[in-house]
Amino acid sequence: MIVLKSSEEIQIMRQAGRIVAEVLETLPGIAKPGVTTAELDQAAKALIEKRGGRPTFKGYRGFPGNICTCVNYELVHGIPSSKRRLKDGDILSLDVGVTYKGFVGDAGTTVAIGEVSPVALKLMEVTEAALYAGIAQARAGNRAGDVSAAIQQAVESQGFSVIREYTGHGVGRQMHEEPQVPNFGRAGRGIGLKPGMTFALEPMVAAGDWHTHVLDDGWTVIMADKSLSAYFEHTVAITDGEPLILTQL
Repeated sequence: MIVLKSSEEIQIMRQAGRIVAEVLETLPGIAKPGVTTAELDQAAKALIEKRGGRPTFKGYRGFPGNICTCVNYELVHGIPSSKRRLKDGDILSLDVGVTYKGFVGDAGTTVAIGEVSPVALKLMEVTEAALYAGIAQARAGNRAGDVSAAIQQAVESQGFSVIREYTGHGVGRQMHEEPQVPNFGRAGRGIGLKPGMTFALEPMVAAGDWHTHVLDDGWTVIMADKSLSAYFEHTVAITDGEPLILTQL
């Protein structure tokens, strides 16, 4: 069942989203060569709690981290670790969820650590552009397939691969609500978009093949061919007019 949010509920989600945005603005400044992903996790936790929120991911289905951290060919759901030290040339994906007054904000980004390869830079640029291409289609009267198709076209036109095994999703009182919003599809298909719907749109993109594999930790998703991957995400509300991004400052 798709839950429509009231304007008051969307404003609370906006507050949760602002905390997420603060974390995602702060962490790239800390993420330098030599820093561990566990240090980023603790910095995120401190900031979330200082703002009156709660890390949504902590304990979700047993997940041990406060945020997700993925490096290079790791795609999503990476567990922060004191043994994982960033190095020059890495690309780092950060996924942050915050629960505030009963509602969730969910967003993510991929950042360069020091000097990265031209392929890595292009991959990040294309993935971010695909997110905004999808957001531009998140309008009342459109269909979910319009969002999915826009993301797919933005990625594949640049020679990269859209991940097909994980999707965007509804978000609200729960981190994962109906419906799923794939990053590939056909325009004009899928559910109709209505004011009050709230989604986490999250293009996940690989420089190589799109197939994935889950590591023995039961969480970390990697690219099966170990190609570079990137990820960008925003929580978005459907309105009577322009899409409303809830996870930006």
